[in-house]
Amino acid sequence: MFRYGFLLVFLLALAGAGFVAWHVWRITPGGWVFKLFVTALYVFWMGLAFAGFFFTEKISLKAARSLYIVGNTWWIVMLYLLMFFLAADLLSLCRILPRGMLDGNAALGGGVALILAVVLLAGRIHYAHKYRETLTIRTEKPLDRPLTIVLVSDLHLGYHNSSREFARWVDKINAEKPDLILIGGDIVDRSARPLLEEDYAGEFHRFTAPVISVLGNHEYYSDREASERFFREAEIVLLRDSLVRFRGVTVIGRDDRTNPHRQPLASLVPPADSSFTILLDHQPYHLEEAEAAGVDFQFSGHTHRGQVWPLSWVTDALYEKSWGHHRRGNTQYYVSSGIGLWGPRFRIGTRSEYLILKLLPEDER
Repeated sequence: MFRYGFLLVFLLALAGAGFVAWHVWRITPGGWVFKLFVTALYVFWMGLAFAGFFFTEKISLKAARSLYIVGNTWWIVMLYLLMFFLAADLLSLCRILPRGMLDGNAALGGGVALILAVVLLAGRIHYAHKYRETLTIRTEKPLDRPLTIVLVSDLHLGYHNSSREFARWVDKINAEKPDLILIGGDIVDRSARPLLEEDYAGEFHRFTAPVISVLGNHEYYSDREASERFFREAEIVLLRDSLVRFRGVTVIGRDDRTNPHRQPLASLVPPADSSFTILLDHQPYHLEEAEAAGVDFQFSGHTHRGQVWPLSWVTDALYEKSWGHHRRGNTQYYVSSGIGLWGPRFRIGTRSEYLILKLLPEDER
């Protein structure tokens, strides 16, 4: 199923890329030689984006990282150029704009390029800022003491989120003095290779609290066995349809829904359990299951909330809750937009974040 989905996305991307390439040719001023040069640069950049899917594992880490970052930036450029050219064609078709407005229009082409450059720069700066979200839950269930739990999801460590970048995140999390750190999946981005060959495990060892995680879809896509080997090196407690207890809290970790044979949630929740239950489930589908099973709090990620506008509109339409705090009956949820991201390193209309959960007894003041 994943292969067919990937093929469909690949074909749609090619169609969109071709549409944009034709319009780049149209809007470029001058003779055919200059038009060919500019269009060829765009097509070469596109080639780098597609090459990243096939060659990053076969070249040095330094070259792979450059190919990944440069190539993936094209996807955002293509998305916004596609939106612009589609809108221009539609407005021309409706005779709101002149039909030949795009043809060799240097001023318009330069203006679009400048606006796009500013948007990308702002998106890059915005991604570097990690938002600190807080949530306080008071519970009547017995706790050993008040707990501070840091929850993060979608780190996507690898070719673009380097170990040096990850070290900054570790410092931010340690500054919270957490009792426990929970990760909602997708620690690995496209491949576990960078994590195994560089000292990402050493950065995980710097955490000042136990780290518990579940698998996300990217751990499956990137080679689950290699990902799990890294988890062992990093001393991450991995929950796959299992649970652990920590100071009066039961943490339930669900295997990712990429595994069609994962256990039903109802079978994972201990019957008549008086402790506060936290569910880690990477993809926030079927939120009603946690409510029906009597889970107190569910933490998910996966959506990135689309990562860039207007894809945030798509995720908002696809999920009951694509980002933020949510409640169903007595069950509370938080769907994180992720501390990292996949592919291009831009946040446009969304944010990178980590959650501080303050878990307090009902009578704590």
